[in-house]
Amino acid sequence: MMHLNAFVMPNGHHEAAWRHPSTDPHRARTLQHYADIARTAERGKLDSLFLADGVALWGNVKHNSHSHFEPLTLLSALAARTVHIGLIATASTTYNEPYHLARKFASLDHLSGGRAGWNIVTSAGIDEARNFNLAKRPAHAARYDRAEEFVEVVKKLWDSWDDDAALVDRASGIYADTDRIHAIEHDGPHFQVRGPLNIERPPQGHPLLVQAGSSETGKEYAARHAEAVFTAQQTFAEGKAFYDDVKGRLAKYGRTPDELKILPGISPILGRTEAEARAREAELNALITPDYGLRQLSKMLDHDVTGHPLDGPLPDVGSFTEGGQSRFELVVGLARREDLTIRQLLERLAGGRGHRVFAGTPVQVADELEAWFTGGAADGFNVMPPTLPGGLDDFVDLVVPELQRRGLFRTEYSGTTLREHYGLARPADRNRVKEPA
Repeated sequence: MMHLNAFVMPNGHHEAAWRHPSTDPHRARTLQHYADIARTAERGKLDSLFLADGVALWGNVKHNSHSHFEPLTLLSALAARTVHIGLIATASTTYNEPYHLARKFASLDHLSGGRAGWNIVTSAGIDEARNFNLAKRPAHAARYDRAEEFVEVVKKLWDSWDDDAALVDRASGIYADTDRIHAIEHDGPHFQVRGPLNIERPPQGHPLLVQAGSSETGKEYAARHAEAVFTAQQTFAEGKAFYDDVKGRLAKYGRTPDELKILPGISPILGRTEAEARAREAELNALITPDYGLRQLSKMLDHDVTGHPLDGPLPDVGSFTEGGQSRFELVVGLARREDLTIRQLLERLAGGRGHRVFAGTPVQVADELEAWFTGGAADGFNVMPPTLPGGLDDFVDLVVPELQRRGLFRTEYSGTTLREHYGLARPADRNRVKEPA
């Protein structure tokens, strides 16, 4: 069975979604908006719901809505309004401490009954660094070096309580067996953390670990730590190459291919006919504000392109960035490969910021998903509705039943935890005290 994750942005993934008559930017600032979206995803039996995040004001708020809630806060509220769907939050290893995040994700896992996931990011933005007492962002390699140790510390903290440490023996007055609670005594180049965590081991052992970097360093990091990867791939060939590359790195870390799920992003624009779907895509693109797109493109490329003619080619932007390297390479490669003008490139990026946009009928969308899944380019998909809530309603009501008819997607949840949805084992209780023989 393929895996489907709903990637939720306030009004949808198209940058002009907030201007479309089917959306309500005011409602996107309410809990009810997200609760309705989460319940729609759960009605469709989707594996999980994912919230992206950054720790700076994203983009050009003059020309786009910005209603991003802190994701762990929002997902904790959604945990009380859903039963099955996984809840994945983005959190940075560059601008947090391991103890903070270990505690927060353990809390969400307990509150949701084992449905928490952590999308691990290293935060590539310059504006993010400036919000945390830094004049410039740490270098790409330095961010990943810190992230490597960060995740190791978090795992140790989650494991600092044995599964059976809490006895809750009211007759004897013993709440916990302190021999089964462990200080981690971590002493590394970035972190010195004694532990233990001040909350019991999460129901899943470890909340699901997700990663989205596709640079060389990011792929190696995913092979070592990640259990799901969100990735942007424009073509089947690129998706297949990425899939084989990352899966091929797992053996060196003692892992099997089934232990990592790769989910390319897709933004499906649906219509009853292909012509209707393309008309809907054109309708959204007609609402694009070029000034917004130019500023977004400049951030992706780490290079100011605002002074260049819209109907001219993308200028020379170099070959390297200390920002998001994989997205830089994707965008430059797309522009050069298809000889796009800046205006054309802005339209191609408007729907998914480098993720694949596909306009078609429900059957055509299902055909695309099936081809990537059965062809070994994906274990599932990160579904990015162009507008919300309507785009997700369309996907759940029209595409999911088609996938179910083909035997490619579940008709009911078979487990209760996010790990069970993804078919992943619960990590062993590594510090379990051996009982005397």
